[in-house]
Amino acid sequence: MALIVQKYGGTSVGSVERIQAVAQRVCKTVKAGHSLVVVLSAMGKTTDGLVKLAYEISQNPNSREMDMLLSTGEQISIALVSMALQELGHPAISLTGAQVGIVTEADHTRARILHIETERVKRHLNQNKVVVVAGFQGITRTEELEITTLGRGGSDTSAVALAAALHADFCEIYTDVPGILTTDPRLVPEAQLIDEITCNEMLELASLGAKVLHPRAVEIARNYGVPLVVRSSWTDEPGTWVISPAPRPRALVNLEIARSVDDIEFDTNQAKVSMLRVPDKPGVAARLFGEIARQNVDVDLIIQSIHEGNTNDIAFTVMAPILKKAEAVAQAIAPVLRSQKATENGEAEVMVLPNIAKVSIAGAGMIGRPGVAAKMFATLAEAGVNIQMISTSEVKVSCVIDNADCDRAVAFLRAAFEIEEDKQTTQQINSKFSSPSSDHPPVRGVALDMKQARLAIRQVQDRPGTAAKIFGLLAEHNISVDMIIQSQRCHMMNGVPTRDIAFTTARIDAQVAQKMLQQSAAEYGWGEVVLDNDIAKVSIVGAGMVGQPGIAATMFEALSQHQINIQMITTSEIKISCVVAQEEGVKALQVIHTAFGLAGSQSIQVPA
Repeated sequence: MALIVQKYGGTSVGSVERIQAVAQRVCKTVKAGHSLVVVLSAMGKTTDGLVKLAYEISQNPNSREMDMLLSTGEQISIALVSMALQELGHPAISLTGAQVGIVTEADHTRARILHIETERVKRHLNQNKVVVVAGFQGITRTEELEITTLGRGGSDTSAVALAAALHADFCEIYTDVPGILTTDPRLVPEAQLIDEITCNEMLELASLGAKVLHPRAVEIARNYGVPLVVRSSWTDEPGTWVISPAPRPRALVNLEIARSVDDIEFDTNQAKVSMLRVPDKPGVAARLFGEIARQNVDVDLIIQSIHEGNTNDIAFTVMAPILKKAEAVAQAIAPVLRSQKATENGEAEVMVLPNIAKVSIAGAGMIGRPGVAAKMFATLAEAGVNIQMISTSEVKVSCVIDNADCDRAVAFLRAAFEIEEDKQTTQQINSKFSSPSSDHPPVRGVALDMKQARLAIRQVQDRPGTAAKIFGLLAEHNISVDMIIQSQRCHMMNGVPTRDIAFTTARIDAQVAQKMLQQSAAEYGWGEVVLDNDIAKVSIVGAGMVGQPGIAATMFEALSQHQINIQMITTSEIKISCVVAQEEGVKALQVIHTAFGLAGSQSIQVPA
């Protein structure tokens, strides 16, 4: 007999008929001999309706009262489902987040779970009851016992946290679609079901806008080794299993706010190739990386900075032993990229920098926590280490630095994040965590984020501590950053070398970020802060991309063939992201999905 946690979303309990269908499914699971905890969202559009009511009363509703209001939606669901189960003859009890013992921070509308007091749930389970729990909500441990909500995706988070606290055999997330798909079926109806995906891949896809699972839920599953399966509420299809690595020992106290970084990684066997002043037009990245792929040169990080005039810069890193081969490819392609007429900034040129290192902080606790990257940059500044390139993902932030600085950088980072050196454990976790089954394609999914904006800070001083200042300021204002790109082109301003730094953030935070950074420009010595809201970010994700040179080239070629210009590029080991014009975002997603052969023969219909 297994202990299972099941979570049903709002559409799954959106009507009396659907509530009865959920009750039937729950009874079927119980009759198979399993113990069951059921976590529910509010019915249908209930939460949206409550939010609308609040804003009809107040233009700026109090966050505490919003939590009091929004928490009522789930109470309706749990009471009705509990009644439906009782009508079918099975004992059930509904419990709010407070009653079930979900204790959170006192941070209204976006609280994180501290711990779960499981005694009451276990007592009811021992009495053979189905425990029906209100997702999305908890209670503070202060004397006031304030009701809190967990923010968007909170019911997913509640379910996986309960599974971790109860040591459940697995957690099932029931949703509108058959499982995790290769892309959004509303944009590509031929999207395919993925039968199995790693937590790393799922974290990237979830954070890129795949709404099937919230990143916080995946983070908890990874950290505590919770087996997770995403299934359809309407069929008995097997769904998608999200595979977690064997977790390191971790206390269930401070469940969501414990250590955000659990490893420091480094690679001293790298070199960098930069191509400066390449034309800012479709096809440039495709030609460069197409030739790199044909020469079987394996690339690690790739960045393309924002344009300057009608050109921009592309840089990539390779393993040191193949630097000469990579340089030869870049030198051979540079004349092809040069225009007939020299640009105002000069012609394309190749710069090579051997003896670099990549240092990274890794962990699944960095999501939505802007202070983590800022802390890394500040630590490197304290060590006197200058950052040459930055690559970010949901589970890792990497910086390219001078090789001579690597040992000092690693020592400072380990001290700052309280990480003890444990190479054997790290290798085991990375191997299991990052490697999909051999029969899986290298690219698992394609995602589109249409809700980001880009800010570019011109003429930032190229010295240790600059990135720490910028992203520390953003962290103080609780602004999370996604892509971060530092231009390779250097300009001297009053005798000081400067570069541009660009980053993407949620569009709702962009104007606040621009104003705050512009106000700080005089104090910190950087130039204009330029905002562009009309962008889209399209990304491919797959743990099997490592060691396959042609993947980036295929993505860039698909965009080139449809005359879609790439404005920015950034990569991690399992993700490649491109910024394109917003109006071309959907098309970019569709052509990339097709280019990697991810379409199936059947269309996926998402229920209304």
